[in-house]
Amino acid sequence: MNLFKDFFASITDIFGGRTSSSQKVLRNARLTCLTELRREALISGANAVIGIDLAYNEISGDGKSMLFVVATGTAVIVEPK
Repeated sequence: MNLFKDFFASITDIFGGRTSSSQKVLRNARLTCLTELRREALISGANAVIGIDLAYNEISGDGKSMLFVVATGTAVIVEPK
C-alpha cells in the first residue's frame, strides 16, 4: 500500500471502521495467492486443492511495513465415481 492509503488507514484505525482501499489490497493479495496455489497444483498434475489455509503476516521496521499473504493446501486428483 502506498503512503496515502497507510495514512487514511491509520486515521480509520483511530476512529474505527474499515478502509475500502485496505480491503481491496487484501482481497487482491488473497486472490493472487489462491490463483498461484491452483497453478502450482495443475503443474504437479492435480486437479484440486484441499485443506487450504491462508496466513496474513506483516513485516515492519524503520517506519515501513509490508503485508504478505501465504496460501497452503494439499494438491489432489479428484476422480468422479
